[in-house]
Amino acid sequence: MSPDYLQPLLDTPGIRADFIKRLPGIPLDTNRDQAMIHLRESHSQAVQTLGFTENQWWRAEQVHGNRVAIAGESATIMAADGLPVVPDVDGLIARNSGLLLAIYVADCGAIWLADRKNGAYGLLHSGKKGTEGNILGQAVAMMQSEFGSQPSDIIGVLGPCIRPPHYEMDFAATIRDQAKAAGLGTFHDCETCTASDLSNYYSYRKELGHTGRMMALIGKLPHS
Repeated sequence: MSPDYLQPLLDTPGIRADFIKRLPGIPLDTNRDQAMIHLRESHSQAVQTLGFTENQWWRAEQVHGNRVAIAGESATIMAADGLPVVPDVDGLIARNSGLLLAIYVADCGAIWLADRKNGAYGLLHSGKKGTEGNILGQAVAMMQSEFGSQPSDIIGVLGPCIRPPHYEMDFAATIRDQAKAAGLGTFHDCETCTASDLSNYYSYRKELGHTGRMMALIGKLPHS
């Protein structure tokens, strides 16, 4: 069952979203690429639970920048876990149904977006650098120019991420300010700190880089 804080997104017809938290039994003495390999089977099952297949699964490479691409229309490269990613981007947007967007986080913020009127949607990886580059503002502007979305029709949700006092930068507060500046009609912050609850979340900072990754998902299925 998807977390309650994602419910505003799920009220948009066809939209499916989820956040896969910490999973038991994953080796933590590893880097990101190895963690992705360990997590692939469990995350693939989550994709299927939402009603999608791996062929419909689009992921951002995540280079800690603010670039955003259109899923389904962008070139891909192969990632270490054997699945394709869109290179050099930290965010994906889409309008067509039959696509599932995914990013991984372990302290950085996942931002889900959904246009309640035209059905466009997006998913962003916004940590320290992505927030400094205002990836949220970039994505909203791109949804407006590419899909005709009006910011006031867009719902935004910020998921679990590291927060003070566990991190010196309160990028969650900055993201909230950016959502307001972008004119989002609705924005929800789940207000959960990853570093405060290692039983449920991975924290790159608290676990000194030896940790797994959570996965954020959003997609759209055809609806009547």
